[in-house]
Amino acid sequence: MAEYIRIPLDIEGVKVDQVEVAKEGEFHIHVSSTVDGTACHCCGRDTRDGYGFGREIKLRHLPILDRPTYLVMRPRRYICRQCPGKPVTTQRLSWYEQRHAATLAYEAHILKSLVNSTLYDVGQKERIGTDEVEDIVARQFGQGIDWKTFNALPTLGIDEVALKKGHRDFATIITVRMEEGKNRVLGVLENREKATVKEFFMSIPKHLRDTVKEVCSDLYEGYTEAAKEVFGETVTIIADRFHVAKLYRGVVDTTRKTELRRLKKELSDEDYGKLKGALWAVRKPPEDLNEKERASLNLLLVHSPVLLSVYLLAGGLTGIFDGTHSKTEAEELIRAWMRLVGEVAAPGFERFLKTLDEKMDIITNYFIRRHNSGFVEGINHKIRVLMGRCYGLFNRVHLFQRLSLDLGEYAQFA
Repeated sequence: MAEYIRIPLDIEGVKVDQVEVAKEGEFHIHVSSTVDGTACHCCGRDTRDGYGFGREIKLRHLPILDRPTYLVMRPRRYICRQCPGKPVTTQRLSWYEQRHAATLAYEAHILKSLVNSTLYDVGQKERIGTDEVEDIVARQFGQGIDWKTFNALPTLGIDEVALKKGHRDFATIITVRMEEGKNRVLGVLENREKATVKEFFMSIPKHLRDTVKEVCSDLYEGYTEAAKEVFGETVTIIADRFHVAKLYRGVVDTTRKTELRRLKKELSDEDYGKLKGALWAVRKPPEDLNEKERASLNLLLVHSPVLLSVYLLAGGLTGIFDGTHSKTEAEELIRAWMRLVGEVAAPGFERFLKTLDEKMDIITNYFIRRHNSGFVEGINHKIRVLMGRCYGLFNRVHLFQRLSLDLGEYAQFA
């Protein structure tokens, strides 16, 4: 004898008339509305003059015991005798949208399943087509950001990501760091040109533009100049310290390669073999080196006085950024560091010194509140993971939608 359980449907305004199990094992729950009346689609007035029922609709609902479940209903229809022509309106209930194949609860279930997953995987698990899953995502997140969901945009971040590996097909990612620490994507732009970025900034409603306090970016002028022209002097433009570090650490790396090539020619195979592991030893912070790495690094620096000076200079600049200095103090220390580079004639820093001189203001803005683009780089990592999981995601609208979903995670369905 079959055993049964009783569970609540948890949908207001309907009653269950019948439950049947289809041949395929699906649950079909036949329901009817308990709501009396509806708003006339012409005049908007409430009408309660019944006029039969509409055609039967079948909506996918939350699965029960891992079986596909459908709600089946014939919606009520009402006639409005106060309008010319006496139009008939089909009743609309809050738990589904007209011309949708699923209930709102089921669409939320699909979106929750899609977090950190793929269209194909969710489609296979739910036994629906990937196009249906894609349509649900599009309905939820639309073609772009809904500015009504924001009260303020305190810290904006700008960076680019390559949509195709090995190609210069860049998309600019605009993100916001909220006061409570959450990150949201605002836009995925078609290129990294200044005009495109500026146009997007201008599309932000003025009352939200006025709430922007900081813009974190790399050193690319297309981004920083667009931010300056739109937000003006009231907003602090911050050059990300890690992009700055990448430039001067690149000098160390280039010098290391040059010196190792030289030493390979000059040293015996046995002596050169002792330098094994120096690559990562040079790149790692001194405090993170183990005993073997430290010995390899020290030996390399003994053999290469040029690399020693460049290595120590780079470490000194990192020390300035790690220190608790004001903006003015930091600029004084950095300019003293620049003079020291000139005095010791350390090679490879020429281009970086010019960058420091030209971008000193936005670079030292970091010392005001120690903000950087770390949150942007975190989102870029999530994009790379997302694109790898999906075997590429080249449509910018789809990238925006999927990124919005993954950043919101499960909390958005609480």
